[in-house]
Amino acid sequence: MKNNRLRPLASLTLAFSLVACGSPATKSDMPTGSTDGAWVKASPVLQQQIDDEAKRLPWTHGFERLEQIRWFASIGEPGYDTLLELAADPRDDVAAAALAAIGATLDRRLVTYVREVAWTSQRMQGDLRLERARTLVRLGDWSEIPVLIDGLDDERIYTRTLCFEALQEATHETQGFDPRSSEEARKSAIARWEQWWFARSGDGLLSARD
Repeated sequence: MKNNRLRPLASLTLAFSLVACGSPATKSDMPTGSTDGAWVKASPVLQQQIDDEAKRLPWTHGFERLEQIRWFASIGEPGYDTLLELAADPRDDVAAAALAAIGATLDRRLVTYVREVAWTSQRMQGDLRLERARTLVRLGDWSEIPVLIDGLDDERIYTRTLCFEALQEATHETQGFDPRSSEEARKSAIARWEQWWFARSGDGLLSARD
């Protein structure tokens, strides 16, 4: 996977890998009740905050966007519909930010919804494919592990690191891979990852997360 078209996206996406779901960010009111759909409904005040952050997201950068991702992950269910809408945004960096927030929730119920988001085949050949795979693996869908293993062979160190960290987080394995090592060493480690996956892909762990 030697894609140079989306360097800014991959660089910022690497920072997204640091996002963890922590204490809720500043909120004027907590969500109450249920929606007619799948998720808990936000209070009017929180919903306004969600709408405002969604409008700002395409125009933020760097750590300001990282804080937005953390905030969206921290509010949980009330933000899910908005994040799924943003994941379908035609701008790759916006979609990647939404996916990073979805992955940071660690809510496995979101797997089906992420899989239903429609992206063009052209977009899925680039870095967005890797962010989607990382999100799904973080949510427990191990069927996307081969995409991340493929990403270990990317020419960009930050992309290799992103894929490796997602694999390590999900599987607690390293297979001796170091994103900074020589090409020969990396290829040997990638071969071990491929062998590891081949040995385990039929043992019922595809939908499990240790």
